[in-house]
Amino acid sequence: MKIAAVYGFLRKESTYNTASLLLESLKSKTECEISEFFLPKDMPNFCVGCFSCIINSEEKCPHYEALQPIVKVLDEADVIILASPVYVFDVSGQMKAFLDHFGYRWMLHRPSSAMFSKIGVAISTTAGSGQKRTNQTMAKSLSYWGVRKIFSYGKAVRASNWKGVSPETKEVIKNDMEKLSQKIISEYGKTRKNPKIKTRLMFHLFRKLNGKDAWNKADKEYWKAQGWLDSKRPWN
Repeated sequence: MKIAAVYGFLRKESTYNTASLLLESLKSKTECEISEFFLPKDMPNFCVGCFSCIINSEEKCPHYEALQPIVKVLDEADVIILASPVYVFDVSGQMKAFLDHFGYRWMLHRPSSAMFSKIGVAISTTAGSGQKRTNQTMAKSLSYWGVRKIFSYGKAVRASNWKGVSPETKEVIKNDMEKLSQKIISEYGKTRKNPKIKTRLMFHLFRKLNGKDAWNKADKEYWKAQGWLDSKRPWN
């Protein structure tokens, strides 16, 4: 199993340790190849809103070269983990800046066919609350990328760092990560890896929008080249 983990932080505290417990549990169950990226160290740039990636090509993005090492790993992964602590009731600025660079990959535009067979995981922790909204932001991007199955886990740890988290809460998180890893393994082992009905419906909606009256030539040409405007689909 290939796993790509993108962390919207540099501090290795509660969110990092929660994700690490999940990775450890997965490694105990199956052979894993894990790639980790820490933001903003591994992708420091902010999207400048130039629309070049959408109107022309992702290669025209001023940050294309910086983003490619992560894109390559995401495309090759079986499981994508997005992890962010709660910053004012949402993802960290680093994570948001990262996700903004993938606007061209939203299903309306030019989604990668590789995404439709993947498993996604959104993880967040917080001292107080806001983990639901934070996970929704990350899960929304995963969904619009076409990821077939998405799990979310959020936990209020009542502490500003991992050292301050109570032993009882740590034990709860450990047990939760054990259960989550079992769900991921089960999904990974399925023979048919087709996306859910919601994803298929979105695909067919955007297929129509990229038909003869499509406003964006780059998107229409992409969908046509994939064969998606005909009978081909990015799943089995």
